[in-house]
Amino acid sequence: MAAALLGSTITGEVGLRLLLYPLGSNIVIRAACCSVGTAFPIYSTFKAIENKDPNEQERWLLYWAAYGSFSLVEVFSDKILSWFPVYYYVKFAFLIWLQFPSGDGSRHLYMRHLRPFLLRHQARLNRIAIVVSSEMVRFMTAHQEEIQFVKGLLGRFAMAANQMMKDVIQPRGHATVGGGEPRRHIQGSESDHND
Repeated sequence: MAAALLGSTITGEVGLRLLLYPLGSNIVIRAACCSVGTAFPIYSTFKAIENKDPNEQERWLLYWAAYGSFSLVEVFSDKILSWFPVYYYVKFAFLIWLQFPSGDGSRHLYMRHLRPFLLRHQARLNRIAIVVSSEMVRFMTAHQEEIQFVKGLLGRFAMAANQMMKDVIQPRGHATVGGGEPRRHIQGSESDHND
């Protein structure tokens, strides 16, 4: 009982801290970074592709190149930099700078840093890409059975998750037929037919 009381006290305290002082927890700002860094750009890229706007397509292509290179650097530096109190705020501001057309941050980062680096190392990177590509093809060929098994497993998992979501959204006992009255869940017993 003491452990349960302690656990609920700790949970309540964490919840209160998030509500009353979300800036101290980094959870809110990290979620904002994720939303600004990926969710908004994904939708904006979709719109640029669907509208067939070459200027917007180039803008978002430059963003993804800049964001990808930033993400590669962040993989190695995040564990160290995240200890600094304002790291996620600086990251948030950087991601906004990359996206805003007035700042043109993605183009600046690409033209000043990423493009010269890639041009300088293009031959070596091409060789690496060819080796990695051939190794991936070899791996995929050698492990076809395992890949098909995992693919089937993921498909079954997705179907089960989809069914669970449908059951949560519209429980079976409350399903409607043709937009009419809710139908009753039939238990399969004689007493249901006699009502």
